[in-house]
Amino acid sequence: MSIQVINAKNAGFCFGVERAVNQVYEALQGGGPIYTYGPIIHNETVVGDLAAKGVRIVETEEEIAALPVCTLIVRSHGVSKQVMQTIAENANITCIDATCPFVQRIHKIVEEESEKGAKIIIIGNAGHAEVEGTIGWAKDGAFVIGTEEEAQTFSASKDNSYTVVAQTTFHARKFEDFVAILHKKGYNCSVVNTICNATHDRQQEAKEIAARADVMIVIGSENSSNSAKLFEICRKECQRTLFIQSREDLRPGDLEGAENVGITAGASTPRDIIEEVTVYVRNGTKL
Repeated sequence: MSIQVINAKNAGFCFGVERAVNQVYEALQGGGPIYTYGPIIHNETVVGDLAAKGVRIVETEEEIAALPVCTLIVRSHGVSKQVMQTIAENANITCIDATCPFVQRIHKIVEEESEKGAKIIIIGNAGHAEVEGTIGWAKDGAFVIGTEEEAQTFSASKDNSYTVVAQTTFHARKFEDFVAILHKKGYNCSVVNTICNATHDRQQEAKEIAARADVMIVIGSENSSNSAKLFEICRKECQRTLFIQSREDLRPGDLEGAENVGITAGASTPRDIIEEVTVYVRNGTKL
């Protein structure tokens, strides 16, 4: 029995990630020490390859301030306004800002709206690099809501006006649900849906494929927020949904009895890893 593979068209590197990764590889052609602020993307394979080529990572403002003459590349997830100022203050640094343009748009909205007096609510995952960076563009910090419980228990002054934005890779349906909860609780919210189109399309397509599949495979790193959300979405449609990082994580028994296998991948998953998994599945895992 042959396996029919259903590959998602919206899988793998998104525009922002591909742009950031390409900027690092292009910088390597110029020579000289290269650093990134935080891992450039959430993918161990890519980060490991860059490390092997000499790219080093800094993670604090103290490290930035102490850097020698070098090129520093800001990660695709973006950073706070304060971190950007610290970079600008070190004359040794040539900065390449690889922040995803969709994330930069959120920073602009947050900065402008908070300057006008609005309080900021970010629908996203607390502690995620993108969310932490976005908080740093709000004049007085920001509230973060990542679960239904947090939306239901949210408590702040109703005398304030609020601007609500989303982490670019957040679950689209949950964003709508959490905003509805805030409105129902009586908060004066101006809502800007900043989930990028690529994320919406990726999630919708993955959901449709999972509903048709006997087994659904989601490829992504464990620390990739958008990949975890894809797994969550697919699992609701297909009980036999697997979350893997590479072909090596698949076992023959995983696909036993499956005729239709769906494959999607997070925004930080390289194309070659998707292709390796696809070939492995099409060959009935006999490689």
